[in-house]
Amino acid sequence: MSSGLDVLSGSLRVRNRTCIGSGPYNSYNCKINEVKSCPSVMSPETKRLLPPNTETVQTKPFPIRGERANYVNSPHVIAMVGLPARGKTYISKKLSRYLNWIGINTRVFNLGEYRRHATSAYKNHEFFKPDNTEAMAIRAQCAIEALHDVCQWLENGGEVAVFDATNSTLDRRRVIQNFVVNKMGFKLFFVESVCDDPAIIEQNIMEVKVSSPDYMNMNKDAALTDFLQRIQHYQERYNPLDEQLEKDVSFMKIYNTGEKVVVHKHEGHVQARIVYYLMNIHITPRTIYLTRHGESEQNLECRIGGDSNLSDRGRHYANALAAYIQEQKIEGLRIWTSWLKRTIQTVAGLHVPQERWKALNEIDAVSTITKRTIFRICHH
Repeated sequence: MSSGLDVLSGSLRVRNRTCIGSGPYNSYNCKINEVKSCPSVMSPETKRLLPPNTETVQTKPFPIRGERANYVNSPHVIAMVGLPARGKTYISKKLSRYLNWIGINTRVFNLGEYRRHATSAYKNHEFFKPDNTEAMAIRAQCAIEALHDVCQWLENGGEVAVFDATNSTLDRRRVIQNFVVNKMGFKLFFVESVCDDPAIIEQNIMEVKVSSPDYMNMNKDAALTDFLQRIQHYQERYNPLDEQLEKDVSFMKIYNTGEKVVVHKHEGHVQARIVYYLMNIHITPRTIYLTRHGESEQNLECRIGGDSNLSDRGRHYANALAAYIQEQKIEGLRIWTSWLKRTIQTVAGLHVPQERWKALNEIDAVSTITKRTIFRICHH
């Protein structure tokens, strides 16, 4: 029979063990009353505090650098991959906002900001030509500086760093792998946005890229032409993520804003949360209109809860809302309401697809409050 308790403190494990019995699997049939100490970590005073049947063995300290990549709570680097105008920055910001919202300390590191800080005012697409050795050296140095900042931030308590850059070559991704995983011991997950739909690409360019700091003093047509040439320079050396060439790398690929998603070797709950979120994200901007329901009959009586119809003024509001929305000529409009009559009646004049969601219902007040007036609740 054996019983024991391990207490881990720093690099010292204290074990209290009693062994009784005999047989081929028990070479000793007596109580162990020895203290096997580690002089480097245990003082004589500490030894005297231990019970007589205690042994201590030295263990490894908390893992650092390369070893910690195998631990569950290791910091993560999420490295974006893809050609320009594929929604990488949009995804990075949305992902950061989501992870911070669920309590994971996250920050975005945008390589374009490092490049703009390191060089003078942007001139044209030739800065991104593969044979522009001077510019290539500047861009490589900016990437190293950004990675240093990423790792320093994670060392100081950050949990997830999103490295927002094209990272479009196999060589660049191997540099990131070596720096982040092999040297620092963080977990690495690549996210590639792949898009071959010209309409989506042009929409992203016109809505985001032509208004970026690079094109601050350039008209939109010239900016569009220059940016399309910049994309061509990246395409010359573009290596998409590949399951065969990068079989030991964790990554996901998102095709055409979610038409198809490929996930390869993701690990841990953080990456699982990221995969689930990004499978449901849209990189094209969408407009959401929020409106209260029109005035209800119980609103007139200042009562809480209930499921009453609209009042006369509420119906007037519903008519005005329908007229306004119809004037906007919104393509692909969909309406969500709760299951309450007042919300359904508010949008009854809009003949577009509508969905009812119980989750949008008013919070279910307890029976002692529902249908009471605000005055009675305040003076209860």
